[in-house]
Amino acid sequence: MMINISNILKNKRLQDLISIILGLPLIWIGIMHFQDPAWFEPIVPKLIGYPTFWVYASGLFEIGLGAGLLIPRSRQISGYGICLMLIVLYWANFNMWVNDIAIGGSKFDTTWHIFRAVIQALLIMVCLWIARSSKKSDLSS
Repeated sequence: MMINISNILKNKRLQDLISIILGLPLIWIGIMHFQDPAWFEPIVPKLIGYPTFWVYASGLFEIGLGAGLLIPRSRQISGYGICLMLIVLYWANFNMWVNDIAIGGSKFDTTWHIFRAVIQALLIMVCLWIARSSKKSDLSS
């Protein structure tokens, strides 16, 4: 028996499930930005300054876009928005890697940073799939 990947990727229930699996943690992580901004501040690149502002701003985007994934009507724009957000926020992750910055009192080795970059790339691909597979009819309901 051959598995048809195309049919799997078109499955609305799978899209709903993956959207929930991604959306809820994004909301939680966004809330954490407000509960403990000092934890996130060290990785904000010094070049842009105002680390507390950027931690709150990214937290707000994570909450809003994560919630948007849960709602079929906003899933397409949220999927694209998360892709853009992950690309922009990778600057902070890269800054942490290149400058060997501790977060939460821990520094990480190169293997961890590479793993994190791969996960981030996979998340971007999944969010692109969600955005692209969101039907126009979902946007009007």
